[in-house]
Amino acid sequence: MTQSPTTSLQIAVAGNPNSGKTTLFNALTGLRMKVGNYPGVTVEKREGPLTGTNAVLLDLPGVYSLSARSPDEEIARDVLQGRIPGVRRPDVVLLVLDAANLERNLYLATQILDFGAPVVIALNMIDVARRRGVVIDHAALARLLGVPVIPTVASEGEGLDAIRKALTSCAERPPARRPWSLPPAFEAAVEAVAAVMRRSAAVPPRAVSAGALLWLMDYLSGDAPSRRSAERFLGRLSSSDAAALRAAAEALAAELPDAAATAIEARYEWIAGIAAQVVSAPPTAARPGEGATDRIDRYLTHRVIGPVFFAAVMFVLFLSIFAWAQPLMALIEFAQNAVAGLVGDRMSEGPLRSLMTDGVIAGVGAVVAFFPQICILFLCLGVLEDSGYMARAAFIMDRVMSRVGLHGKSFIPLLSSYACAIPGILATRTIEDRRDRFTTIMVAPLMSCSARLPVYIIVIGAVFGDRPWLAAGVMFSMYALGTLTALAMALLFKKTLFAGPRPPFIMELPPYHLPRLSALLRTTWDRSKLFLTNAGTTIFAVCVVIWALSYFPRTDEQDFSPEVRARLAALDAAGPAPSAASPRVGDGASHAARTADPSLLSQSSESRANLIAAERLRLSCLGRLGRFLEPAIEPLGFDWRIGVGILSSFLAREVFVGTIGITFAVGEADEESVALREKLATAVWPDGRPVLTPVTGVGLMVFYVLACQCISTLAVVRKETGSWRWPALMFAYMSVLAYVGAFLVFQIGARALG
Repeated sequence: MTQSPTTSLQIAVAGNPNSGKTTLFNALTGLRMKVGNYPGVTVEKREGPLTGTNAVLLDLPGVYSLSARSPDEEIARDVLQGRIPGVRRPDVVLLVLDAANLERNLYLATQILDFGAPVVIALNMIDVARRRGVVIDHAALARLLGVPVIPTVASEGEGLDAIRKALTSCAERPPARRPWSLPPAFEAAVEAVAAVMRRSAAVPPRAVSAGALLWLMDYLSGDAPSRRSAERFLGRLSSSDAAALRAAAEALAAELPDAAATAIEARYEWIAGIAAQVVSAPPTAARPGEGATDRIDRYLTHRVIGPVFFAAVMFVLFLSIFAWAQPLMALIEFAQNAVAGLVGDRMSEGPLRSLMTDGVIAGVGAVVAFFPQICILFLCLGVLEDSGYMARAAFIMDRVMSRVGLHGKSFIPLLSSYACAIPGILATRTIEDRRDRFTTIMVAPLMSCSARLPVYIIVIGAVFGDRPWLAAGVMFSMYALGTLTALAMALLFKKTLFAGPRPPFIMELPPYHLPRLSALLRTTWDRSKLFLTNAGTTIFAVCVVIWALSYFPRTDEQDFSPEVRARLAALDAAGPAPSAASPRVGDGASHAARTADPSLLSQSSESRANLIAAERLRLSCLGRLGRFLEPAIEPLGFDWRIGVGILSSFLAREVFVGTIGITFAVGEADEESVALREKLATAVWPDGRPVLTPVTGVGLMVFYVLACQCISTLAVVRKETGSWRWPALMFAYMSVLAYVGAFLVFQIGARALG
């Protein structure tokens, strides 16, 4: 193929799932790739240089056909037709076929060949075919299809040099005449649609005939996604051209009701003839139960052993995200505090120092804090996917999940959400059906994540700390409430927003493979880095906004309430910590006692600082907003201090503990803070009623179970769905659930207990 020296050759890599396509892509690029998303969708886009050339490889999603039943199929087809903004139409297509399942793979192959683009076929996993006794005459296959066919073993590097040479020397070829016949009415409809496409230039000239056939198949298909794709194409045409296409399709449907099925059958008949000429195999080669994969599946998909093994795998996955990431997260937190302390020590007191330490550094820390969990999740999911076990896990769980309208693949994202909703939401990328995927995304944050745990611990410790068995029961009930609510909301969503026929659960169980470590680590890094750059910007921006709301307006002590000024005066009268530069003398026995016990001086100074911090937060924009909202949250049993904690925890739920540590004048606190538990247990309303009773405590925890108090989660939902509409809906429905849940707990509990 002649190529301009200034223009790189664009090569699309296409193939069925589990054909070894991505392994071949990794081998040809040397793992040097860029990972992103196609414009407007969350389908992953991977591209990298063809080693030793100036060509660029684009790894298309693995698909079984070029119909439009899924985003992956639509993206693959649109790339081949050059219909995606910012993505060049490929000059060459590298088509990867599984040699052990050649006949099934040829369906996609014939669709791509219809487009007339230069094609090189990699007959991959030829070693697996040989072990099964399957012999393929690749020279005969090349002759019949009219394109180069090269046997490869991507995992071993076999055939790579021949692939590179064929790709860079591949010649243009005219679209071949379709080698199978259709009924005359169908042929006439294809020609009528092709004429309109040719006139409107809606499809590249060499792909007009193939595009016309695919559009008719979509329009006449019985499934909604394909029909929507056909309608979207009509939307790009003039009204007269769209009407002409619609008329041609309707006329065909009237004359040939089973037109789509007829075309599929004709293609498969021709494929069967091709396979009969090039494939020879012993009778046992097609019989199930002969290979190692089948022997393993006897146990891993067994009705009893399979779920037990699956539970063990999920326990390890859960443990890895929940526990193994903690040392790295603690290290990140330590580094964040160290950097904040270092910067704070070198800057004078004021808003700039606070912005740097509490806004910028805290914002960066909030982004990076999730990175270990994200990396571990993608690493574990990569192992499950590359080994072939992910398909078995979905198969095992489909029966359970289908009862609430979810797909079997929804289970792993929901389980991952116990550690953090962010990796759980990212894990929904394995769910092909849009309705199932969006339903799973919308309910994943209801699973009690690790960030809720500090809230549970501090509240349970304050109101149930002296009854450990009751405390354990309350903790368990919070997790159970989140899980049951998630399942109930999934059922509701599947009957309303995401209603539709449940797609049949048809899944290929690929052969088991040992994952390649280099490819696994590279993929993990690329996917994790993509999260860091995309979601991180939103998280960081909100961190700075929360800081500004909690810092401004800056007030002096003369602006404090009379009560706080009186308490500060009492602390000053008791004696502030003496300065080393100006020691106090002659203060009598009281000062002598404090000098003898420096801890008293430290406690006095700390109490004063905590009181000032609490009052400044009360008078800040965030505090004023909390007091403004107090009438709305008082029916839940919450005062403004808890309200400020709820508002600040929109940044991240665990921020609640530190915030109420300030609002209750305890200072910096965590879930282990005894002082904070005691302060919560003794806090009262102005009329003397306790703020945190057992009923209020349970209501507060119910609020946190059901509320979406996490900007990071909303940012990731925006990224994964491509619209702010879905995170807005998520925040709204979860906020309503949280308010109603806490209201019912407090009102019913308060009346029941008198």
